[in-house]
Amino acid sequence: MDVEELDIVIVGGGICGLATALALHRKGIKSVVLERSEELRVTGAALGVFANGWRALHYLGLDSSLRPTAIPMLRAVDFWVDKGAVRETNYGTGEARCVRRNDLIEALGNALPSGTVRFGCQVVSVHIEKPSSTTVIQLHGGSLIKAKVVIGCDGANSLISNFIGLKPTRPFPTSAVRGLTVYPDGHGYNPEFSRIHKDKLLVGRIPIDEKTVYWFLVLQGSQKDEDISKDPESIRQMCIDTTTSFSDDTVAMIRNSDLTSLSFTKLRYRAPWDLLSGHFRREAVTVAGDAWHVMGPFLGQGGSAALEDAIVLARCLSKKMCGSGESRTVLSDEKAKEALNEYVKERRLRVMQLSLRTHITGLLLVGDLSFLPRLVCIVIMVVLFRDPMRHTRYDCGHL
Repeated sequence: MDVEELDIVIVGGGICGLATALALHRKGIKSVVLERSEELRVTGAALGVFANGWRALHYLGLDSSLRPTAIPMLRAVDFWVDKGAVRETNYGTGEARCVRRNDLIEALGNALPSGTVRFGCQVVSVHIEKPSSTTVIQLHGGSLIKAKVVIGCDGANSLISNFIGLKPTRPFPTSAVRGLTVYPDGHGYNPEFSRIHKDKLLVGRIPIDEKTVYWFLVLQGSQKDEDISKDPESIRQMCIDTTTSFSDDTVAMIRNSDLTSLSFTKLRYRAPWDLLSGHFRREAVTVAGDAWHVMGPFLGQGGSAALEDAIVLARCLSKKMCGSGESRTVLSDEKAKEALNEYVKERRLRVMQLSLRTHITGLLLVGDLSFLPRLVCIVIMVVLFRDPMRHTRYDCGHL
């Protein structure tokens, strides 16, 4: 059987995988992305990108092309209908926009050299070849790839994270539906992130541009039938039935949503304390994005954190490379491991803090907490996360 030998292999062609490949390309380092689908995949309708994410996009050279696709948000506004309460969080000078996932995926894919992404490549197993410590990837169909470095960007159900030995992700006691709604004559909403709380439900709404709105519905519990995730009509009808007590414009927004954009997800997370203590490298194999630190959508930082990972990982690997241009290669197995150790060390505290803040925010927003646990969460937020926008001012650094 023929065995292909490559320097750097990225498993997963989502946002994180493509961003990592592009960051490496910007440093003159060639990589190959293995994507199981037959084309670039888009999971979810859109994602919030805050100032930290836009810095990472700037370092990738994509910020100027993506800004015209999304209007800037001025603030976040929470409405508690049952309590008659309102809370505003101004974004100040920080940049916040809601970007269509397909716009970001296309921008990343178009910036990569032809042949970087290999479609229809499903990884079924990974093992370390002894005594060389080379990583061997087996694809569906039996073909083998030997790689000096393997980066798992394969999402929350990551095969690579299992290989490394990460603790399993945990279910958050909520499910989420996401979608897009197009208003041909304009939606008329203010440029703000609105979250409407009512009857233990949370509906979020973010204008992308003058005619398109991204929305989501978060439901407590995981009682919903997983089969509806395969049928957009059922997803939409479930959302309509669930939100009958909400305002007419909210129900209309859901009713008129683009069926092709709808997704139903049972939320999962990697525990913040596991991120602080776990091992995220095995030999020359590591993880990035959701494969490392999947978190709930409550801060809107999943995508931006993945972009940060890509920048830091490429920077750390670049320091250990030799040669110039596309001929740059990994210097040695030990240098590769050193680079991955530096990456994990630099990112660990950042992703733990994001994960902890996201987790506590989610519990306060949609968790069914008794008095004492809620009080503990509030105290943690006041002590550790008093500044509501501090996490968006983070700069992952230049490539």
